[in-house]
Amino acid sequence: MELADYQTIRVAVCDLNGQMRGKRLPGDHAARLDAGAVRMPLSALNLDITGADIEDSPLVFETGDADGVLRPTGRGPVPLPWLDVAQPLVPMAMHLDTGAAFDGDPRHALAAVLDRYGARGWRVEAATEMEFTLVDDSGDALAPIRNPQTGRRITAPGILSMNHMDAFDGFLSSLYEGCAAMGIPVQTITSEAGIGQFEVTLNHQEALRAADDSWLFKALVRGLARRQGMAATFMAKPFAEDAGNGLHMHFSVLDATGHNVFNDGGPRGTAVLGSAVAGCLAAMTATTLIFAPHANSYARLVPGAHAPTAVCWAYENRTVALRIPGGAPAARRIEHRVAGGDINPYLMFAAVLGAAIIGIEDGLSPPAPVTGNAYAQDLPQLASSWAEAVDLFEADSSVARIFSTGLIRNLVLTKRQEMRLMSGVALAEQWKTYLATV
Repeated sequence: MELADYQTIRVAVCDLNGQMRGKRLPGDHAARLDAGAVRMPLSALNLDITGADIEDSPLVFETGDADGVLRPTGRGPVPLPWLDVAQPLVPMAMHLDTGAAFDGDPRHALAAVLDRYGARGWRVEAATEMEFTLVDDSGDALAPIRNPQTGRRITAPGILSMNHMDAFDGFLSSLYEGCAAMGIPVQTITSEAGIGQFEVTLNHQEALRAADDSWLFKALVRGLARRQGMAATFMAKPFAEDAGNGLHMHFSVLDATGHNVFNDGGPRGTAVLGSAVAGCLAAMTATTLIFAPHANSYARLVPGAHAPTAVCWAYENRTVALRIPGGAPAARRIEHRVAGGDINPYLMFAAVLGAAIIGIEDGLSPPAPVTGNAYAQDLPQLASSWAEAVDLFEADSSVARIFSTGLIRNLVLTKRQEMRLMSGVALAEQWKTYLATV
């Protein structure tokens, strides 16, 4: 069925918080998408978490809230399996009238970083492991999900429990079906340490496509949960006393022949791997805001609480921020373990890969890898608060080598407005803002 045959279609672009902003259009508008017929204010990508305009935003007050032009990303239309009426979504990116990429678009930020790898004849392959929590939001307080088989609330975690998998088989099976329909290469699903928490692993693929799919996957999970009478959230810390949701990113770099430039034939990896690790470590504290972008994010980033807060790396060690997994040398890769599930995938990929290419460009060398439990050691730390993270992101020279001046400015304005908004909101009430938005 052609796009023009649908009664309506959707177009959407990713804003700074990872939310979809777009329009519903008649199907016969599909032929006009490539021509740039869909316009939207540039400021639509620079809204706060509630969808409100940013006060004193240059996008409004310096440009008169000018329009940009939405153009298809090349990802192609995808179905939205949670809707009652079929309305394919065409992912878009924001451009200026000149045809240039709008530098406030997170997807363009990642593409610019990947171009630096491309200039060397390299391509990046990446994958994500994404945690989310099924919850009951029907009351005034967020509550643990009920077991679909018994109707009773789940009161204990089910780490790798097949009983939990059985209880939620209807939802998980629909998730596999939805991923297949949307072209998202889902691999494994496991029951995790939180109550009602699951982790999904996506396959390695070209990094921009991997970020696209991570963005679409979050919408799919939330939509399917609603369709089945539940709620799903990627909040970093849905419940104060329970496990938080993280997102781990794995990446490797291939040269023009398909050789992994991190592979030296053994377990240690190449000097290029070391430089990439060093770059990630050097920028990690200053880019905390990307890995922990919301008030709720900092309830997860507590030293010793199984979310890495120490700026360190190691081989085969799950207590560190950067892990080099074992396995076949041809698959040598870096696992970045810091981010919460509440991140914007495009900004997170750009921050990690941008830091890694800076390390490679500058020929940096990493410190010695950590041995033992990193949680118990005196090591450099991520930013300790949201306010500190915003200040560091705004001023750091490495951030300026990864992101454009416009994007840095827009994100800082957005987060400072959200800080004012959330300043009086208790942790137990934050879900009302973040449940369906992150």
